[in-house]
Amino acid sequence: MALIVAKFGGTSVADIERIERAAAKVVQEVERGHKVVVVVSAMSGVTNQLVEHCSAISKMHDLREYDVVVSSGEQATAGLMAMALQKAGVQARSWLGWQIPIRTSDMHGKARVTGVETEELHKRLDSGEVVVVPGFQGVTEAGRIATLGRGGSDTTAVALAAALEAERCDIYTDVDGVYTADPRVVEQAQKIPKVSYEEMIELASLGTKVLQIRSVEIAMNKEVPVQVLSSFEDEIGSDLPGTLVTREDDIMEKQTVSGVAYSRDDAKITVLDVPDKPGLAAKIFKPLAEAAINIDMIVQNVSSDTKTTDVTFTVSRNESARALEVIGNLEEFQEAGVLTADNVAKISVVGIGMVSYHGVASKMFETLAEKGINIQVISTSEIKISVLVDEEYTELAVRALHEAFGLEEQEAA
Repeated sequence: MALIVAKFGGTSVADIERIERAAAKVVQEVERGHKVVVVVSAMSGVTNQLVEHCSAISKMHDLREYDVVVSSGEQATAGLMAMALQKAGVQARSWLGWQIPIRTSDMHGKARVTGVETEELHKRLDSGEVVVVPGFQGVTEAGRIATLGRGGSDTTAVALAAALEAERCDIYTDVDGVYTADPRVVEQAQKIPKVSYEEMIELASLGTKVLQIRSVEIAMNKEVPVQVLSSFEDEIGSDLPGTLVTREDDIMEKQTVSGVAYSRDDAKITVLDVPDKPGLAAKIFKPLAEAAINIDMIVQNVSSDTKTTDVTFTVSRNESARALEVIGNLEEFQEAGVLTADNVAKISVVGIGMVSYHGVASKMFETLAEKGINIQVISTSEIKISVLVDEEYTELAVRALHEAFGLEEQEAA
């Protein structure tokens, strides 16, 4: 008997028929003797509608009330899932984030999980009850509902799995695993049987939408095996049909490059003619951090007179307007010019094998050059290289790099 956390995404619970299909998978796990915690997202499209309602009231809405509104989607699904399980003859009960409770920070809209109280959950699981939890939410020390950011149901599921010391966390979604590239862009993309936590963190941060990055960070820190699999296939999680996200030591064959990712969600901002002296970069990026604006790629160019510099960085497109507002309010940069571009895409290659293999960067740059694709910004880590290119070359770049690194030859799961 194992304790398993099963999370079902929005497309997996998009309507009553799909909720009952998801419930049937849970029933099969119970019939195999497993204890199961189910985490659910809002039904597909519901969260977007709730966000639109908030924006219709005010673009500068109170984030505490925003959390009250948008968290209701998952709560509705949790109740419906519990009903579906009861209809199938399984003892089940829904537990809202504040009832467990799942403790969070007080940064509404982007809260972080700080703790999970598990005593009551263990009692219910030991009694044979399936525990159904709405994802994406918890409760602050002040007793307010707080949401975890888009994709936060993944984080809820992994946090629960870690706190309950579950054997595995199964993430049911509309794809059957993690692929070497987006199959919609690269027909030859292959499913990856196992991927390391480190690789998955990079892939999640670079545009692969399969898992929320914070959920993978928790999984890595707590060593929770996470499986990505399809809710539309017949297999259940215990059949291990998907991609397993696990420790690097558990992966026998380490590919030099495991995947190619892309993101069209970036905007490039360049602050021109910044005085080249200590502390100026901090005066740009500290206020942005205080405004909770995430910075990705950063490049600083020194001018020929060595007195001024241009600072280029990227943010997500939905935060570019706020970033420009923050910079515009900085006294030191009132005279500085600012250039923006949102017609860019970030292309990345990722692989734990890059740590011990040289030549990935040169092959990547040569491949893009052969296709006439100009590189605007470069960012690297031990296991990834990212470049910023004109958005119109996104698919060409992904296909070319996938072929150049021989990823179509990787054995499918």
